[in-house]
Amino acid sequence: MKGEIIAGTVIVIFAALFLYVAATNTGAEWGGADGEAEVVVEELTGGTYEPWFEPIWEPPSGEIESLLFSLQAAIGAIVIGYFFGYYRGKQSKGQPEE
Repeated sequence: MKGEIIAGTVIVIFAALFLYVAATNTGAEWGGADGEAEVVVEELTGGTYEPWFEPIWEPPSGEIESLLFSLQAAIGAIVIGYFFGYYRGKQSKGQPEE
């Protein structure tokens, strides 16, 4: 029970921080780390950097790219949740509930 209270508190704190930042940063663009890294590399090399390779496939639009990223995050969350549930169930097996 103590773990659930801690997890719930952490989630509420992060949600409050997210809402605060989202409300105060009006007009801001959501950008990824790739775009920021590209700017830094261009500044450091003076625009002379050549990538080592090109992507095999590039999504046709930003929406598809976001969908694939979200799908990847959802699959990761399912895997992590499964293992947490598995070990939690294994730990409480044979013990009466409180």
